[in-house]
Amino acid sequence: MQDEELLIHKLNLETSLIPWVELQRQFAAGRVIVISKTLDLLITAQTFSEDNSNQVKQWIESEKLQAASDDQAKNWIKTNAELWAIVVSPWVLVQET
Repeated sequence: MQDEELLIHKLNLETSLIPWVELQRQFAAGRVIVISKTLDLLITAQTFSEDNSNQVKQWIESEKLQAASDDQAKNWIKTNAELWAIVVSPWVLVQET
C-alpha cells in the first residue's frame, strides 16, 4: 500500500458511530467540526491530518465545514443522535448519518 492508502485505512479504523452525548465535552471545548454530507468523512479527515489548510479553508468558505452550533447540539440531544466521528487532534470531525 502507498502512504495515502495506509492513512485512509488507518483513519477508517478510527472512525465510529457515536452518540452525541459522548461528544458534549468536546463540543464545550469548541473542538467539534461538522462535515457536510456532501463530503467524504475519511477524505476530510485525511485533509486535516495532512494539514491541507487551503482545502480546509475552501470547505469553510463554501459552508461544507463549520463548528458545531448550539442549535445543532440541542437538536442532537433532543433526538438522541448518533454521528459518525473521527478524531484528528485537536478536532473531532462529525457527520450526521
